[in-house]
Amino acid sequence: MNLHIKSNISPLISALAVVLFLFNSNITIAQSTTQLEEIPLWRGTPPDGPGPQGAENISAKGSYTNISAPKLIVHRPDHPNGIAMLVISVGGYAHIEAGQESTPAANWLQSEGITAFELIYRLPGEGWTNANVPFEDGQRAMRIIRSLSKKYGYDTHRIGIMGFSAGGHLAGMTATTFDEQFYPPVDDIDRISARPDFAALLYPVITMLPPYDHTHSEKEIIGKRPDKEAQKRYSVQLHVHEHTPPAFLAQAEDDPISNVENSRLMYAALQNHQIPAEIHLFPTGGHGWGMGAPGSPEQEWPKYFKAWLKKMNIYR
Repeated sequence: MNLHIKSNISPLISALAVVLFLFNSNITIAQSTTQLEEIPLWRGTPPDGPGPQGAENISAKGSYTNISAPKLIVHRPDHPNGIAMLVISVGGYAHIEAGQESTPAANWLQSEGITAFELIYRLPGEGWTNANVPFEDGQRAMRIIRSLSKKYGYDTHRIGIMGFSAGGHLAGMTATTFDEQFYPPVDDIDRISARPDFAALLYPVITMLPPYDHTHSEKEIIGKRPDKEAQKRYSVQLHVHEHTPPAFLAQAEDDPISNVENSRLMYAALQNHQIPAEIHLFPTGGHGWGMGAPGSPEQEWPKYFKAWLKKMNIYR
């Protein structure tokens, strides 16, 4: 919206008008945030309970813990362009930093006409009997999103998945092990394919094999002293096959948490199976940059990702 202020209005009144405009805009933003639709993943108790008790905890910065009822948070665009995306945040499988990563990313996708679904998934260390609960939630979320295509107005063959750090591991596992049964079917939704049509992996945890086996994600999923078979089982690059969806990767070469070799290993695995893939490696940026710091090289990744979607004929 443009403000047209007549020249004969005093600077003080002009400033007041701008303040009132910004105040009203902030109210609108706050209202839209509180009105976001939430969709539970499971009817009743999720599998492999009992899990944590009581309500989820959400910090002032949007960090989730104590997740007993996993869900999708819907960011619905005014003018859907036919694309949907599941967005999964960082947290080392010990918490979910939605406010830092998945919420800003979902807001950006929404502004581009993409229907975005933030995933609030179960954490394996919160009393569940199976450490696979995040992967159960990832599959279930993809199936629910595909089942809702008519309601929200997107193509069932243009549904992607985006993950950051540990969320990148969950996104990668969902994209490569979509045919594996992580949980017994509970309803007709579980007859639907859990395969994403494309994936975006941002500074992802991919491998759990030495010498890159020191992430918090690995400790939460398979423990501090895992055996080699467990490490292979949860190393995403080893699950890439001819039906793995195309993927976009971006990471900083100085990442101190998830070594940049994670993205290189995944890219190589995709190339070995002739899966379309694109990788962007930034010289600096560290870890956890979300949408990218203003003026930084990694701030360009959304532009590169959108261009890749167009090249893949997903964004039309």
